[in-house]
Amino acid sequence: MQLNGSEIVIECLKEQGVDTVFGYPGGTILNIYDELYKHQSEIRHILTSHEQGAAHAADGYARSTGKVGVCFATSGPGATNLVTGIATAYMDSVPLIAITANVAVPLLGRDTFQEIDIAGVTMPITKHNYIVKDVTKLADTIRKAFTIAKSGRPGPVLIDITKDVTAAVTEYEPAVPAPIHRVTDTIVQAHLEEAVDMINRAKRPYIFVGGGAIISGASGEVEEFAHKIHAPVTDSLMGKGAFPGTDPLYTGMLGMHGTKTSNLGVTECDLLIALGVRFSDRVTGNIKRFARNAKVLQIDVDPAEINKNVMTSLSIIGDLKEVLKRLNALIEQNQRHTWVSHILELKEKYPLKYNENGLSCPYIIEELYRITKGEAVITTDVGQHQMWAAQYYQYTKPRTFLTSGGLGTMGYGLGACIGAKVGCPDKLVVNIAGDGCFRMNMNELATATRYNIPIIQMVINNHVLGMVRQWQTLFYEQRYSYTVLNDPVDFVKLAEAMGAEGIRVSKKEEVAPAIEKAIALNKPVVIDFQIDCDDKVFPMVSPGASIEEAFDQQDLENRG
Repeated sequence: MQLNGSEIVIECLKEQGVDTVFGYPGGTILNIYDELYKHQSEIRHILTSHEQGAAHAADGYARSTGKVGVCFATSGPGATNLVTGIATAYMDSVPLIAITANVAVPLLGRDTFQEIDIAGVTMPITKHNYIVKDVTKLADTIRKAFTIAKSGRPGPVLIDITKDVTAAVTEYEPAVPAPIHRVTDTIVQAHLEEAVDMINRAKRPYIFVGGGAIISGASGEVEEFAHKIHAPVTDSLMGKGAFPGTDPLYTGMLGMHGTKTSNLGVTECDLLIALGVRFSDRVTGNIKRFARNAKVLQIDVDPAEINKNVMTSLSIIGDLKEVLKRLNALIEQNQRHTWVSHILELKEKYPLKYNENGLSCPYIIEELYRITKGEAVITTDVGQHQMWAAQYYQYTKPRTFLTSGGLGTMGYGLGACIGAKVGCPDKLVVNIAGDGCFRMNMNELATATRYNIPIIQMVINNHVLGMVRQWQTLFYEQRYSYTVLNDPVDFVKLAEAMGAEGIRVSKKEEVAPAIEKAIALNKPVVIDFQIDCDDKVFPMVSPGASIEEAFDQQDLENRG
């Protein structure tokens, strides 16, 4: 059949099972939006307040559902406004398709109005990208893009389409999406057998779980593996929910703001089993002293991650779910009572703790967990509140903690929260943000109210840039250079002005009623929690220090 480029875009999206697109129209992409208008009953479009919000919403949709997120933007500033969201998805291996339009082919390279080489701009932050100048190649390009975004280690793909291509006509043949196969041809049986031998010989193994376990859908296999080899489990920020946070073998997060138990345990272990992790600097601390008593067994789908940051004794390349299935079939049940008992003693000796006098974010998170029974999808921005959300909410299922782990994008959470709620309408979705982060993209609150998307926006309001201030307090002799936000901005009035419900909380006894009210309202709600500006995230590892040197407030006081 004969279709124009815009019709081909929509038909290809329908082929791929796309039911939602987040975006913002403009001149060069008008033809595609005109065609989208005709298919409103098949593809829902969410008009965000800013293109960055569209990219974050598509990201949150993808992380919460496991599907590919899709966003649209026009040329020039519309396209460049997607960049931070694309980079966020790239760093965290999120499958995302960004479709932009550009000026017509004869106008390229002439500094035409709203022309930008968005393919060149995004080359370092996409898994692949395309500029389509020939309508006959459009359908195949879109299909390839979805395959690339979903396969192996997922990631964002950008498709830039010139405006004349969106209007040009060519023959279109429908196609069934290419199946996505798990990466298994790289799994070597001899390596599996060597890994089993390493595990059986180890007296003090520790399992470190990352985001790759969630991406591969391997949470069941991870749990079986941990109990079969009887080893304690720690995770990265991106690995939250891959192993139940309520399991006795779970010891909390690893790294700069990880638990003392995990940091000490990994330092003492003789075998570190890394499952879908990239050994970020925030995890390892001083790389020369990280897990220095251990052999490292790393399992990852991406060979580029092997020996990139931490040298391994053995690596297995392949889909984590499939690798663990094969390992679980080979491994015999182990009992390591002495080692596990030692780790449990550390858990008892070094529990997470905070000052219980007055209103604090850890208390708020604990109340949120109690009220939601751990069943909510939590999105966050970046900073102190992000770490507290990782520490004090117990995640038992994958795809329930969505955060910018790699890029550390302030302003990520609200857009991601909207995308997650659109993708998972039957789940309670809550965004936890600091006041500094909320200011960055709070305009997306208007998106939530426009479509009556019932999200809960919790603002942990300490009137400062909390994490930066924490570093200024500890390492910069309390020189608070431009981190104080003590101004007349009223988030409750702002919420009401945008059509949402606003609630202010300043006392502990107000926390539970506020959360319960927000849930019952079933509409966009902003809760402004007023906390102290000097609350700190502990434990903490100083920059350049080894992770076993994690300290807390008591340690600081003991040092005098």
